[in-house]
Amino acid sequence: MDKRQKHQAKQTDESFMLKDRLNEELFAKLKEKKREWERQEQRRKEEEEARKCEERRKREEQKTFAELLNESDLDWRNFK
Repeated sequence: MDKRQKHQAKQTDESFMLKDRLNEELFAKLKEKKREWERQEQRRKEEEEARKCEERRKREEQKTFAELLNESDLDWRNFK
């Protein structure tokens, strides 16, 4: 075999999937860890969104009448 053929044979051997090299039990454990990590990430995102929503609600609750009036798009001239 020349150098090129050896390189191609090596690439073919390396093309096997990681799961083909690991035993089934270890692979199952890794998949479970991945699912657990994804659940934790989803929970963290939900908690962050809930925290932001609560902060918005509290900020809105603490606005003064002048701030609310300035944010309003109502025009008193329309109600004359």
